[in-house]
Amino acid sequence: MDLTRTEVAARRRGAAARFGLLAAPVAFFAVFFAHPVAAIVARGLKTDGTWHLARIGEVLAQSDVRHVLWFTTWQALVSTALTLLVALPGAYVFARLDFPGKQVLRAVVTVPFVLPTVVVGTAFLALVGRGGLLDELGGVRLDTTVWAILLAHVFFNYAVVVRTVGGLWAQLDPRQEEAARMLGASQLKAWRQVTLPALAPAVAAAALMVFLFTFTSFGVVQILGGPTFSTLEVEIYRQTSEIFDLSTAAVLTLIQFVAVGAILAVHAWTVRRRETALRLVDASVTSRRPRGAGQWALLGGVLVTVAVLLVLPLTVLVQRSLDAPGFGYYRALTSEDGGVFLVPPIEAIGNSLSYAVAATLIAVVIGGLAAVALTRRDAGRFVRGFDALLMLPLGVSAVTVGFGFLISLDEPPLDLRSSWILVPLAQALVGVPFVVRTMLPVLRAVDVRLREAASVLGASPWRVWREVDLPMVRRALLIAAGFAFAVSLGEFGATVFIARPDRPTLPVAVARLLGRPGDLNYGQAMALSTILMVVCAVALLVLERLRTDRTGEF
Repeated sequence: MDLTRTEVAARRRGAAARFGLLAAPVAFFAVFFAHPVAAIVARGLKTDGTWHLARIGEVLAQSDVRHVLWFTTWQALVSTALTLLVALPGAYVFARLDFPGKQVLRAVVTVPFVLPTVVVGTAFLALVGRGGLLDELGGVRLDTTVWAILLAHVFFNYAVVVRTVGGLWAQLDPRQEEAARMLGASQLKAWRQVTLPALAPAVAAAALMVFLFTFTSFGVVQILGGPTFSTLEVEIYRQTSEIFDLSTAAVLTLIQFVAVGAILAVHAWTVRRRETALRLVDASVTSRRPRGAGQWALLGGVLVTVAVLLVLPLTVLVQRSLDAPGFGYYRALTSEDGGVFLVPPIEAIGNSLSYAVAATLIAVVIGGLAAVALTRRDAGRFVRGFDALLMLPLGVSAVTVGFGFLISLDEPPLDLRSSWILVPLAQALVGVPFVVRTMLPVLRAVDVRLREAASVLGASPWRVWREVDLPMVRRALLIAAGFAFAVSLGEFGATVFIARPDRPTLPVAVARLLGRPGDLNYGQAMALSTILMVVCAVALLVLERLRTDRTGEF
């Protein structure tokens, strides 16, 4: 009888703990995500208390809006197909082949993913734009063309396919394919009928993530597309900040919101299939040295692809930043120019670092609490639904969120328009999903009986977390913090609206310099982009040292 009462009391404490854990994440997303987005939509579609929903049809009837919708979808589909085509051989190489320098190459491949989109756009501008490497060698310019955008998207998302598909591929039991070969199947037929169906959920999940990132592309298209090409995200920015047509921006926001919601729903379904449909083996026993001319040729091809597609643009970026003798572009960052900067551009480095540290702390606290709540066995339907909502900030227009901050957080007790905390709050919205996705696999691997035993013996939920979960997830927590720091450092869509002129971030400073004519401004943009790239790369190398197989991929 006493044991039954103890168990009842433990369950009550567990329910209270579950709601307590979710209180802060729910409040955070309600105030700093749902409220700003709803405010910008209401500002555009509501007048004198009346909703003007007919405006949706009017906007969709505009030919230029239909063109933006078509281009957004078309370029996302083509970018996804090209990324899969180029990256799947790399996924095989990292999954099945063992070679010297593999860990270093893995870090190199992942660097583009954590780079800010502004840096990616700047790197390709240095490669294919005016005065770029291709322009100097053969008079070829690809900037303001769709090819520059597509190549930049493949560059940015290559690691998504390699690490998502490769992570699963490395754990597939190779004996299944070998058995099919022994029964007479050719190598291609065995791969097509045995390995490919097992990989399908991971390939689908990677494809959906690439489609999501390219569908909502902003920085890359803003820099490389010029006035010719606009995605929904770029058009929302243009309608909001240049034309001041909030009704059109609100309709485009709703369209993007619905599309992203559908993408995330399909992504959640594919992830569930990936988690439950397979029996996996230890990844350390499936890789081996390349055998035969075919595998060596494949390894060589992947190395050439990485060198040309990933390393070359970054190398050209660094070279362009050094064009001025005596590190002239870097020295110019220390002087005030009296233009759009109220402070020397070099101060953007300190601003970005301080903002990113604050955003990381917020993201780790909010994301950590959400991850713990999502792993509880007694999690209800609301908790599982909140899991999907956590991914929305990755796809909903960051431009909308940033402008929504300005028009919704303007009254006491949340009048934050002049506060420095506004930038870290916006950056943390993007960091929280990475924290949750990094911590969830490890938290789910903790034996629930350990928690139950500690709870039955009278330990409080906080003590259970401190003494059971924390020792096991400490490394995952550090990795989550690193990812949150990297993505916060490069956030641009929302920050471009809310960063104060006297405290610009690195991505905002780069965009402002690229928007001004003159070789000095162009060179300073290259220099700042190089600095931002180095900081992100250092953060990634630290993550690689901490990464374990149990921590997962993305």
